Amino acid sequence: MASRLTSESRSRALAALESSQEPATELDVLVVGGGVTGAGIALDAVTRGLSTAIVEAQDWSAGTSSWSSKLVHGGLRYLQMLDFSLVHEALTERDLLLKELAPHLVKPVPFLYPLEHRIWERAYVGAGIALYDTLAAIAPGRRAMPLHRHLSRRQIAQKFPDLAHEAAIGAVQYWDASVDDSRLVSTLVRTAVDYGAHAASRTQVVALTKSGTGAVNGAVVVDLETGREIAVRARHVINATGVWTEDTEALAGDEGGLRVLASKGIHIVVPRERIKGAVGLILQTEKSVLFIIPWSRYWIIGTTDTPWEQDPVHPVATAADIDYVLDHANAVLAHPLSREDIIGTYAGLRPLLQPGTKEGTGSSKVSREHTVASPAPGLTVIAGGKLTTYRVMAKDAVDFAIGQRAHALPSVTHQIPLVGAVGLSAVRRQARAWSQRYRWSPAMLDHLLHRYGSALRELVTLCEEDPSLARALEHAPAYLRAEIHYAVSHEGALHLEDLLLRRTRLVYEVPDKGRAALEEIAEIAAPLLDWDEKTKQAEIDAYRARADAEDAAARTADDASAEQARSQAPDVAPMQRLRTT
Repeated sequence: MASRLTSESRSRALAALESSQEPATELDVLVVGGGVTGAGIALDAVTRGLSTAIVEAQDWSAGTSSWSSKLVHGGLRYLQMLDFSLVHEALTERDLLLKELAPHLVKPVPFLYPLEHRIWERAYVGAGIALYDTLAAIAPGRRAMPLHRHLSRRQIAQKFPDLAHEAAIGAVQYWDASVDDSRLVSTLVRTAVDYGAHAASRTQVVALTKSGTGAVNGAVVVDLETGREIAVRARHVINATGVWTEDTEALAGDEGGLRVLASKGIHIVVPRERIKGAVGLILQTEKSVLFIIPWSRYWIIGTTDTPWEQDPVHPVATAADIDYVLDHANAVLAHPLSREDIIGTYAGLRPLLQPGTKEGTGSSKVSREHTVASPAPGLTVIAGGKLTTYRVMAKDAVDFAIGQRAHALPSVTHQIPLVGAVGLSAVRRQARAWSQRYRWSPAMLDHLLHRYGSALRELVTLCEEDPSLARALEHAPAYLRAEIHYAVSHEGALHLEDLLLRRTRLVYEVPDKGRAALEEIAEIAAPLLDWDEKTKQAEIDAYRARADAEDAAARTADDASAEQARSQAPDVAPMQRLRTT
């Protein structure tokens, strides 16, 4: 069984950070940032035999890594930029995740690329997607995805009946993959902890420390749950804080480092039955790429690409953002969507590298390739990239940080399956009996295997100990009560918002953002987190205030107004001011 992320394991991690002041227990690597890049770095470092800790100021994946398009893909549009190496790299990582590292979390998804012109566009797009398939075929081992194929208008109607007749004269079908981004991050953190890493969420780096020679040799962190301050010693500090990159760099007091542009992307969520289609769509817009993605019980439609200049903690969708996505989706749908069809929205910030571009360059033109730098000795910074290539980014960051030692301690994460991957075939067979015992529907069983893989055995153990946990939540029946318990007892959830925003996705999966399920979820979580009635009610009130504030933000016209509306709800564990030198 894999190691658990719990409030107790977090306390042990904080104790390990505190003891790092002793020469014998000084950390090799301190990773700052608990998104997909930071989690990947922690796993990479610890599996090289380096003593490793990772801290995150909010919850795991709370930033960019929980609000993506949920795609593991090569980046078809980067072929247009002739960025063949980036596409090949991403396709190789996509197939590695599908076949070896996380086959339970990452699933193939077919997409249609609609064509408007009969001859030249079919040849142009067809050649591009053929190259996409060829770059994927270069990856070692068996092929992970079917080859692309050209479809006629009649075949499109069979695959996607709700594509407007006039929207395409044909299409090219190709394959990519999808993943629950937040689950990928929490699974990476759990896997890193399984190999000995120390992990502490809600733990903010507020200062970097230096030796007498000026090299960064650690950090000052604050446990945001208690206010306790801890000095940490580490031979290497790796900054993987995404849109907070420059803020964290500034703690070193040096002028160098990477510049990052925060670009907002929003998505809307509509019920699966509202659009008749069995595949996804990819559409070019004047500003970005629009995806209509089949996911579980609904469709995810997005995204936008606009600069964000407000508080990076609270990106929110505005009315204008929602209208933009609706308008572009409706341009190709036979039965247009309305505001009433939307059951949820979400917004996130992409950390795009900001090279020395000319003034006025749009964020969508900034490369998605990552860069590693060292603005000060002992401090490594990584920025850019995308979710699909997190493992390569992690490898490059650790290689850069440890320098010549990388030759003797090469990365091995290409052969480290994540929690839930080992024994998956056997558990899929055993799961049939569990579904009969607990009367789980085929849809529920598929949901559980997709989320937990072979770790489903751990949920079954919980249900054996308490059969009431095998029931679905009364007001959120897509989830079992056991999943709430497991999120606290195994996956490190500390607050109700952790449970509704990231361990489940109820914040956008149901029209009320999960408000109706709050009482039951809180009842399950309270004894596991030692909440008294006052604390439990405070957690419920805090989530309701957040949900109300986000609803209000979605009715505003611009980012500044939206951020002001969102800021009316206080954070459950507010971040502290950084102590720059």
